[in-house]
Amino acid sequence: MTALISVLCIILIALVIVQIGRVTELAAKIRGEEAAQQDANDRNAWISLVFMVVFLISCVASAYYYKNDILWYGPHESASVHGGQLDSLFDITLLFTGIVFFITQILLFWFAYRYKNEPGRKALYMPHDNKLEIIWTVIPAVVMTFLVVGGLDAWNEVMADVPEDAVAGEDYIEIEATGMQFLWSMRYPGKDNLLGTKDFRKITANNSLGIDFSDPKSWDDVVSSAAGEVIKLPIGKQVRVRITARDVLHNFDLPHFRVKMDAIPGLPTYFTFTPSITTEDYRAKLGALNKDGSPKYPEWHELSDPTDPESEPRWKAFQFELACAELCGRGHYSMRRIVEVVSEEEWREWANSQTSFYFSSIRGSEEDPNLGKLLPIEIRERKEAFTTAVKRAIESTEETDKVLRLEHVNFETGSARLTANSRYELDNLVSVLDDYENMTIEVAGHTDATGDPEMNMELSDSRAQAVYNYLTGKGISGERLVAVGYGQTQPIDSNETEEGRQKNRRTEFKILTQ
Repeated sequence: MTALISVLCIILIALVIVQIGRVTELAAKIRGEEAAQQDANDRNAWISLVFMVVFLISCVASAYYYKNDILWYGPHESASVHGGQLDSLFDITLLFTGIVFFITQILLFWFAYRYKNEPGRKALYMPHDNKLEIIWTVIPAVVMTFLVVGGLDAWNEVMADVPEDAVAGEDYIEIEATGMQFLWSMRYPGKDNLLGTKDFRKITANNSLGIDFSDPKSWDDVVSSAAGEVIKLPIGKQVRVRITARDVLHNFDLPHFRVKMDAIPGLPTYFTFTPSITTEDYRAKLGALNKDGSPKYPEWHELSDPTDPESEPRWKAFQFELACAELCGRGHYSMRRIVEVVSEEEWREWANSQTSFYFSSIRGSEEDPNLGKLLPIEIRERKEAFTTAVKRAIESTEETDKVLRLEHVNFETGSARLTANSRYELDNLVSVLDDYENMTIEVAGHTDATGDPEMNMELSDSRAQAVYNYLTGKGISGERLVAVGYGQTQPIDSNETEEGRQKNRRTEFKILTQ
C-alpha cells in the first residue's frame, strides 16, 4: 500500500509540473516572450541564492549532526596508536577542501544571480588573464604540496614494517588473515610465536589455507575460521597482520583502528598497528555521562534492539569489528568478525588455551606428512606431562596415586619387543630415577583377556622384563627395580569391548619408596 501511494504521488507531482509548464507557456504568449523570459531569469536568479543558503546550511547542519556516526568524531577516536596521525591528516584535508567547497559554491550561485541576463547587457570577452591563471595555479599547487608531503610522511610511518631486529612474541605478534567467500580465516602463532609457511597447492577440504605441515613452525599454529569466533588482540602490543585472499579480491577493514588493506589472491600484503584501548574501556567511553548525569553521547544510550525493551544499551553491546570493504559476492555481508582487545596477560592466557590446528585436525591422518614420526614438540610435551604426573604422585599420600601408566610405551603385537617411539617415554622415566636417587619402583605388565591366560601371564612378564632391561641398560641399578607380570588378572575396564581391552593392555610402574 505504501509503495502504491508513493507511485501515485510521483505521478501527481509530474502532472502538476506539466500543467505549470503549460500555464507558463500560455502566460508568455499573453505577456510577450521577452517579458516572460526576463521574469524567468529574475526568478531563477533569486531561487539560486535561496538554494545556495539552504544548501550550505544543510551541509553544515548535517555534518554536525552526523559528525559522530559518519565523520567519526566525538567518541570514535582511533583505537590504534597510528590512527591519530591519519585522523589529523583527514582533518587538515577536510579543512582545505571545505574552504574550497564553500568558496566555489558561493561563487557559483552568486555568479548565477549577479550575471543573469538583462536587457542591454553584453558579455565580457576575456580569453586570457595571466594574473588570474597564476593565482588559481599557484595556490592549489602550494596547498597540494603540503597535503602530499604530509600524506607521504604519514604513509611512511603507518606502512612501516616491524624492525628487522624485532623479536616475535616479545616486540610484536604476527597473525594472518585470509579472505575467502564468505569468511575471514585467522591464523595465530603457537608457543614459538612464528607462523608456518603456506602453499596453495596443499589446499584440501581439511586444510583450507594450504598450510605446509612439513614446516615445524606450522605445527603449533592456531586456525580460527568460524564466523562466531572472536578475534582477540592485546592492547599495547604491535600486531603485524599478513593479509591474503584465496579466491577473489577482498579488503581487510578494521575501521575503529584505521586499518584498511586489500586482500589479493597470489599477492600477500601486510599491515602493522598497535591497539591503544581495550574493548571495555571503549565501551565505557561510549557510555560516559556528563557532570549532571545526562548521557554524553545520547545515541549510545539507546536500546541495542529497539524491538526488545529488555535489551541492553548500545554502548554495552558495542564490539570492534573486522569487515570486508570490497564487494566480494552475494554473501559479502557475512564476512563480519568480532574483534576484542584485552590486556596482554589475558591475551596470553587465551592464546595458551588454544588448540593447534595440526594436532587437532591433521596429525595422524593421511594428510599428515609426519605420519609415523614422533615430533620434537610431542616429545617435549610428553616429558612435561610425565614429570608433572610423577611429582603429583610423589606428593600424594594415596596408594593408588603411586601407580602411573606408561602411556606411550608400546610393544609389537604379540611380542615383548618395544616399539621405536617407546624409548622417549622410558627415557623420561630414566630422568626421573636419576633425579630421585632413593626412588624404587615396580614395573608391571598387563594384558587383556584375549587368548590363553598362561600365555598372557608369560607375555606380560616378558614385557615388564623388557622395560627392566631398558632401564638397567641406561644405568639404573637393578636393585631399585622390580619387574612383575600380572597377565589378565588386574583389568581396569571391561574386556567385552575393544576400547576396554585396549585400556587393559598396559605397562605401569608403582613408586615403592621415594
